[in-house]
Amino acid sequence: MRKPQLTLFYQFDPWNPSVGGIQTLVSSFLKYIPDEFSVRFVGISADPEVTPGQWHAREFSSKKIQFFPLLHLESDNVRGKIPTSVKYTLALIGRNFSSDFMHFYRLEYNLAALNWQGEKTLFVQNDILQQLNPKAQKKTILWQRFPKAYFRLERSLLGQFDQILSCNENSANFYRKQYPFLAERVTYFTNTVDTSTFKPLSPRDKRDKSAELAEKLKLTHLSQLVLFAGRLHPQKDPVLLVQAMALVKNPDAHLLIAGDGELSDAVRIEINRLGLTHRITLLGAVSQAYLLTLYQVSKLFILTSVYEGLPFAALEALACGIPVVTTKAGDLPNLITSQNGIVCHDRSPDTIAKAVTKILEYPLAFPVSKCKETSRPYSAEIVIGKVYESMLETWSRQNNLSNRSVAE
Repeated sequence: MRKPQLTLFYQFDPWNPSVGGIQTLVSSFLKYIPDEFSVRFVGISADPEVTPGQWHAREFSSKKIQFFPLLHLESDNVRGKIPTSVKYTLALIGRNFSSDFMHFYRLEYNLAALNWQGEKTLFVQNDILQQLNPKAQKKTILWQRFPKAYFRLERSLLGQFDQILSCNENSANFYRKQYPFLAERVTYFTNTVDTSTFKPLSPRDKRDKSAELAEKLKLTHLSQLVLFAGRLHPQKDPVLLVQAMALVKNPDAHLLIAGDGELSDAVRIEINRLGLTHRITLLGAVSQAYLLTLYQVSKLFILTSVYEGLPFAALEALACGIPVVTTKAGDLPNLITSQNGIVCHDRSPDTIAKAVTKILEYPLAFPVSKCKETSRPYSAEIVIGKVYESMLETWSRQNNLSNRSVAE
């Protein structure tokens, strides 16, 4: 029997990823795909030596995959005048990537895929109502300017999907209510963390790595690191993060911002305006290996998002044993307890600063074991493994029916 073929569609280069959680999810699906599948990935290339518009045999995490870059894009961290999603969708039009299974990580892509044959799955990352709410935060995504048009598009395309896996409970409930004819196809799907990579250091290794990092960043050994990792984008509201840091009275608190995006200049301006250049370090986009070190040596992780699904960065931080401070956005607050972090129930800089101060003052109240324990149910190998098990069951069932039909 031939192997079932899975094709994944997303606008990034797995070997040169930009900042963002969806990239992490796609990478996990590539990493943990069982040998029973043949896998293809249709993305973009950041490498000028990789020719767009043709198949390339590549290897990712020791797995052989077929890679088809639709276009070349050196960096997708900052939005251009034409969003990458539009460029990617236009490049899909006129092609046919029909497969036994297809995973889509943006709704728009299916404009080009309406006639493709195979089982289609859509992954939804955020709270869609909050994401499209023009009053919540301006310019988070292009569709925020045209919410009615988006929902018309959504209604016309969602019926094409055999499964809708939502990483946000509010979105899952919204789809079931808004589209009753699709209710049985909508499933809540938890985001994941690769616990084989993201894990705490021993106390001794943490001291050594903390000293190394402090020296590299020209900080004192007394520095207490507060980490943000993510795209500098209106969704994440990094300017609010800077404003909150200005109110943290602890003189040893030092904010590390790992990421890049369209708000980079606005963040720098706010840092200078508030006189915080000695208390905040902008690291830009960093490698996964460096990010892992940042998680492991930081005192806490912080998010000031307007809306979220279940953010990968927060799960990674918890898996590394550090507590999380978050605004009340997405599903993350449902995971936070008095022993692994603090949820800020209003978006004021003062409230956020008080949460940061409390964790820095009472670190023993947020033990490594409790943080790590929170992340355990979200292990990528387990969660994604169950998705693949379901796909193989579907494939086996379809083949049994086909063989029975031929025999009759």
